[in-house]
Amino acid sequence: MARLLKAETKSKQKDNQQLDSLKKFLLIGLGNIGAKYSNTRHNIGFNIADEVAAYLNAEFSAERYADVAECSYKGKQITIIKPTTYMNLSGRAFRFYMQQKSIPLNHTLTFVDDLDLPFGKIRLKGKGSAGGHNGLKNIEQELGTAKYPRLRFGIGDNFSRGRQIDYVLGQWSENESRELASYVNEARQAALSFVHHGLSNTMNDFN
Repeated sequence: MARLLKAETKSKQKDNQQLDSLKKFLLIGLGNIGAKYSNTRHNIGFNIADEVAAYLNAEFSAERYADVAECSYKGKQITIIKPTTYMNLSGRAFRFYMQQKSIPLNHTLTFVDDLDLPFGKIRLKGKGSAGGHNGLKNIEQELGTAKYPRLRFGIGDNFSRGRQIDYVLGQWSENESRELASYVNEARQAALSFVHHGLSNTMNDFN
């Protein structure tokens, strides 16, 4: 009888842990730390993470591998991270907090810049290739899979031959800066829709 009760208790604990994990989400903004990278196209992931945190009245604090903000939204627990490992090692922070917080991979959303999309256009996907993006490459290496949700933010491709790096690491133009806030706000809405409504519904609404 004692063994049966113990087994039932363990089963309930496991069920409760699974239910708790379904309420947890991890949002990852990709970028590079340091003043010289602030407000650059490559750091749009940081901008979106900041926007979500500000909207939910959450503040970042320096933790292991990342600046971290904890908040809640419609009954869901959200951890927002901005890796401090530089872009090329973003996956280290991703994997660490996903494991530490016991968050399912399909409850993560990565904010990333994308040259293949027009400026301000957002596109959500449940999987995909790194497409030459070093942050996504490292995440794929650390996780051992490319099947994780991501929100791609278009930065356009208005650069001449051989100037891609300068463009990606460059500051937004004056025209882009005037429109940027509204596009980042839309990305924030999509991120919170992902948390509340799931990937498929959010893709239908925002893609």
